[in-house]
Amino acid sequence: MLNRRSVLLASLAAGVAMTSKAHAKAAQPATPVNFDVPLHACDCHTHIHGDPEKFPFFAGRVYTPELASPDEMAALHKALRIERVVIVTPSVYGTDNASTRFGMKARGAAARGVAVIDDKTTEAQLDAMQQDGFRGIRINLATGGISDPNVGRARFTAAIERMKARGWHVQLYTTLPMITAIKDLVLAAPVPAVFDHFGGLEAPLGLEQPGFADLIELVKSGKAYVKISGAYRSSKLAPNYQDMVPYARALIAANPDRIVWGTDWPHPDSSRVEGRKATDIAPLYQIDDGRLLNQLPIWAPDADVRKKILVDNPARLYGF
Repeated sequence: MLNRRSVLLASLAAGVAMTSKAHAKAAQPATPVNFDVPLHACDCHTHIHGDPEKFPFFAGRVYTPELASPDEMAALHKALRIERVVIVTPSVYGTDNASTRFGMKARGAAARGVAVIDDKTTEAQLDAMQQDGFRGIRINLATGGISDPNVGRARFTAAIERMKARGWHVQLYTTLPMITAIKDLVLAAPVPAVFDHFGGLEAPLGLEQPGFADLIELVKSGKAYVKISGAYRSSKLAPNYQDMVPYARALIAANPDRIVWGTDWPHPDSSRVEGRKATDIAPLYQIDDGRLLNQLPIWAPDADVRKKILVDNPARLYGF
């Protein structure tokens, strides 16, 4: 079995530039979970970054993550007492979903996937993905810095057209202004939209920030789900991200049947850093997922609501 040093050397062979900084492993929980996690709980947002010799990165990526294996993910979920997982293809693989499929196979029936596709993806390929446990496709506008509403509307419309016969959802990683721009399309869509990471809100801007009311409206309508995940992407108040409490509570109050939870493990850093090339390895954020999961009872004090968020809603959305 490859150790971490040999894998990093393999990444060099695959054309991935290394920095001189030491490279940490994907984070594992440092804080024990302090509440009863219900049976069949699901982490609805994770990624697998496989050995780049087997799962090469997309040449057009904007960052290069450290590796994160199915074994490391299994250890994470054992510590969190979480059984089920949704693995999402990250932007670094383009439309190659092989690393996600690799992670899903390691978890068997307890895993579902969200794929990235393009116009070249055939219906036969989608059929095979469905057989493997994929249940949605992802449009990632945020990582590439896409803010043009016309682009967002066109990509969402095309995705809905592909998914409507199949019944898969369309997941979007974007910002509140883009959500406002596509709100009418989401309300009319025949399949659900799923917004990553609190819809891309910015915690310091307050509940009245433009677009948050539109996100609330979409959740109330039942046409959209929101992942209350990646709080550290919206807030700078580590380690508990206290300023996310009113947003989480407002979303849950709007419609507890349309909220799901996720770690965003292994916490890739897709930000643009001056002097860092896309081929330089971007160290993973070292986030304590035990502490993050312990925020859920603060966001949702009622155990029945937490069961909806952790079990019932993912089972409905992903077909567990």
